[in-house]
Amino acid sequence: MSFATVVTESGQFMYDNFHFSEATKSNGFLLCSGVIGTGAKGAVPEDISEEFRNAWTGIGKLLAACDIGYADIVEYTSYHVGLHATMKDFMAVRDEFLSQPWPAWTAIGISELAMPGAHVEIRVTAKLKD
Repeated sequence: MSFATVVTESGQFMYDNFHFSEATKSNGFLLCSGVIGTGAKGAVPEDISEEFRNAWTGIGKLLAACDIGYADIVEYTSYHVGLHATMKDFMAVRDEFLSQPWPAWTAIGISELAMPGAHVEIRVTAKLKD
């Protein structure tokens, strides 16, 4: 199986230093690594809705780099620190970016993420244009 890496200018540091691609293209799909909702200065915002919005915005930039959009997401997995306490806010923000037909979704509660203080990491699979 072959695949092509997707590394944006802002993701080059992670590619070079942590040895992973922001996404890969394979068999007509874009498989994205998890996106955390840090702000412009790389810190997790105090407002959880802003954190969630930043994560979805980051996903949108990655999709746009491949000439697709949110409507092309076919599946996503979200990893949550404090799943039950933040789910209502997460879903409200998510609905600013996604709409029907709803993609498949798995939400997983976890104890921590790689970025201290982060509450969510979202990874998506999207259909590339033919």
